[in-house]
Amino acid sequence: MPEMAILLFALAQIRGQDDVSRKFLIAVVDDDESFRMALVDSLSSLGYGACGFASAEDFISWEAGASYSCVIADIHMPGMSGLDLARLLTGRRRGVPVVMVTARSNLGIVDQAAANGATCLLRKPFKTEALIDCIEKALKV
Repeated sequence: MPEMAILLFALAQIRGQDDVSRKFLIAVVDDDESFRMALVDSLSSLGYGACGFASAEDFISWEAGASYSCVIADIHMPGMSGLDLARLLTGRRRGVPVVMVTARSNLGIVDQAAANGATCLLRKPFKTEALIDCIEKALKV
């Protein structure tokens, strides 16, 4: 995934997002450690503040002390699912936009993600351009 970090950084420079992105904090919630770390590194290379969490429960326990601009969450995780986390976050008074990711191709997953408040759904592996488009949509940059 280091190639993804390089591509994300290059695309951010082309789009001029480097200055804008610094004010946003993005949480990555995924039980796949290598994917989570690669995505956090990629977002950091774009200038975003990025933190990784191994589960929705870990995120919830730390979330109170931080103001996240966006959450990127895997749909399928042990314990609380990404769909449950999205529903919880978007149901709050000041909803946090959620970008969902999944490696599965279940029928109706796009509708499920939307019904639970997800801004976007990305299927792993996804293209760099798709990730940036979803983040821009979520943050309304």
